[in-house]
Amino acid sequence: MAAIKEYPFDLSDLKNQPSGQSRLEVQQSVSSPTEITLPTQSLQSSSLATGADGKRKVSIMADESSKDRENLPSERNGRISTQAEGPSRRKSNLHNALHAEMDSSWERQGHIEGRFKKYSTTSSVYSKKALSHQSEHIERSWWYACCAKCHQEDSGIPSWEPPHWQRVCPYPLCPSYRTFAQTLSVLLIGIMVWITIWIVMGETAAPGGQLFTLAVLTIAAYFGGWVMMKVTTLPALIGMLFVGLLLKNIGFVNFGESYQHVASYIRKIALTIILTRAGMDLDPVAMKKYFFTVIKLALIPWTFEFLLCAVLAYFFLGLPWVWAFLLGSIVAAVSPAVIVPCLFRLRGKGYGVSKGIPTLVLAVSGVDDAASVAVFGIISSIMFSNSSMTMNIIQGPLSVFGGIAFGVLAGYMVKYIPERNDAFLVPIRVLLLLAGGLMSVLGSEEIGWGGAGPLAVIAFAFIACKNWVELGWELEDNPVATAFEIFWMFFEPMLFAVTGAQVVIADLEPHLVLVGSCILATCVVLRAMVTSVSAIRSNLNMKEKIFVGLSWMAKATVQAALAPVALDEIRKMAGVEGPDPVLMEYAETVITVCIMSIIITAPIGAIVITLAGPKLLSRTSKPPVLEGWRRSHRPSIRDISIIDEEETAERDAEADLQQSSEAAAPSPFVPPTITVQPVHRP
Repeated sequence: MAAIKEYPFDLSDLKNQPSGQSRLEVQQSVSSPTEITLPTQSLQSSSLATGADGKRKVSIMADESSKDRENLPSERNGRISTQAEGPSRRKSNLHNALHAEMDSSWERQGHIEGRFKKYSTTSSVYSKKALSHQSEHIERSWWYACCAKCHQEDSGIPSWEPPHWQRVCPYPLCPSYRTFAQTLSVLLIGIMVWITIWIVMGETAAPGGQLFTLAVLTIAAYFGGWVMMKVTTLPALIGMLFVGLLLKNIGFVNFGESYQHVASYIRKIALTIILTRAGMDLDPVAMKKYFFTVIKLALIPWTFEFLLCAVLAYFFLGLPWVWAFLLGSIVAAVSPAVIVPCLFRLRGKGYGVSKGIPTLVLAVSGVDDAASVAVFGIISSIMFSNSSMTMNIIQGPLSVFGGIAFGVLAGYMVKYIPERNDAFLVPIRVLLLLAGGLMSVLGSEEIGWGGAGPLAVIAFAFIACKNWVELGWELEDNPVATAFEIFWMFFEPMLFAVTGAQVVIADLEPHLVLVGSCILATCVVLRAMVTSVSAIRSNLNMKEKIFVGLSWMAKATVQAALAPVALDEIRKMAGVEGPDPVLMEYAETVITVCIMSIIITAPIGAIVITLAGPKLLSRTSKPPVLEGWRRSHRPSIRDISIIDEEETAERDAEADLQQSSEAAAPSPFVPPTITVQPVHRP
């Protein structure tokens, strides 16, 4: 029989030894053959015996669950190098951030207590004993909740912190060291770039200059949007718009004629980015499967609101029919920038996922924006064209078909160029899409075919994305789409701040504000009813039809991009005597109503979607992993990678872990197999 060898030692030694270092040594016979395997569970309890020498003998085998796991890599954080101070490069940090958001296992207190003390030098300072003295009423106080709400959990490895950082900047009153370092880096880069531009361009970049004013307006709008989103959870664009409105009315912003021309090009670039993102957001599979449903839910309500707004503007605002139709084409558009974050929160909780309502709403909003921009371009071409009426009528359908044909042709071109294994594949595709979109928008306006350019941009983005998916890219993790999200991060505060700076509150007529508000309310309510009726013969029940109708009431991006276009055209056509005051009044009326539509419908739409979703949509028992819905998180430059470094980083991390495990003593214990062998006597 096999003998179990027991080592005598005092029980007091167990207090100083981890359970993983205890050993069970088994003496096996060298003879041959018959093996009887005993269950390992029977050895997991401690066995006590008393020897002849009077000392207590202890035999212990460590359980697997009692092993120290602090030195093992976390599944959520990926493989980590022991020498690394920051996260390794991944394909998409946004993809990992979405998984981290659903994982509630990481808490900052647990991080400080030592769960991740491998990456933090503050663990020895803030022990469990010190943290246990914190009172619960502090964590439940209103100021603690308000400060904690402004924090965004780090994805991947928790933030490294220098010694005594928590004493100087305690959580949650201060940001993490990673956030502080990022903010300080951006601030230093901005200051150095501004000084360089000041040296090159002179007074316009100096404090008080036009370029300096535009830069300060953009930065202030960004922080205003951040505060609006963190404090109220409303879309950030509302705060950006209010910042532009405020700085204009206190006299800080007063652009000259040259920078009004610059602002018009900023709006055109922003429009190109908006339309490109709308085209890439269209799911080819969903569009093919639900084509007639999407077209029906997009065009019927849009046409109704377009005509209704034009009729009401003609009779109650005194606009001519052509100006009334121009206003209707702008107001009828919905805003994905408001809809998508709200749908993300509902989708994360499982609402509407079973019937694909978030995907349906997003697809319809893209088609809706395409219709608005195309009709606006056709109407503006007719208004500001010197051609005959017959030519203008023929030009409308030709603009639609010509723009779509150009976009489809360009979309198939980027399928073959650049070559699919090119090392610079991602940046080349990004530049092709951006340059092609800008050329389409600016070129179509230059030749007088304003409706063709926007349709070409959407068709170009949609066909290109469809072809790239066929070549192996993931639809929900497209690096080109991530690049345009980063472009939108820069142009969103600029667009809404400049749009808000178009309105002077002292010059507003109370009649215009009152009548415009009533027109907008009428259009929104009746459109929701028409949308619910249009959803007949779909797989949606009555509550879901009502939700779909309410979800398309928010307006923002298209209104901000298109509202000042007519005013820019009037100034461009003005001769020596200056612009026509009557046309200027019409253009300012259009701008005022469009800005009112953003101020009124964007917050109300976000609130209605958030509150009505849980009441009107069915909920799945297990919410899905939210892959691809990147728009709720701010992307970073690291999300665009020319070379995939994930495999290399993981290989290096595995090598480091293997070296550290070999150097560590003792090695992890594997339960032995106890055998009983017969002894053959001669």
